[in-house]
Amino acid sequence: MNVKLNDNVLVITGKYAGKQGKVIATSPKNGTVTVEGINIHKKSQKARKANEVSKIAEIEAPMDASNVMVVCPSCSKAVRVKYNTEGKEKHRVCGKCGAVLDKAYTGKAGKSAKKEEAPKKRVRKRAKKEDAETASPDKAE
Repeated sequence: MNVKLNDNVLVITGKYAGKQGKVIATSPKNGTVTVEGINIHKKSQKARKANEVSKIAEIEAPMDASNVMVVCPSCSKAVRVKYNTEGKEKHRVCGKCGAVLDKAYTGKAGKSAKKEEAPKKRVRKRAKKEDAETASPDKAE
């Protein structure tokens, strides 16, 4: 599944075709995504406690992941996702402009950037022990 949490997506089929929203939940096992403000269903909720009131709640229902396309943040177009493998890592890339879609991955710039060094271990400085000769000249005589 090429759609991940917090991606901006465009719905391409169905009642909400042409609408954009943010992915708030994914289910790779079922192949579904839940998009904010899209595929709204009404569900009646019964009052479970004495002080609660029964109501009809509007919830976002999951929809098939094949009905949405990822919107590229750099070119702002709905694109097919390509995968770029550099070494052992696999990254999602825009099919049109080639921009990286994964926010955690910074690209080649991240590799060349200097890594932060861990702070040096503190060593406790102890007072130097004075020689017996210099410490007490009275006893030496």
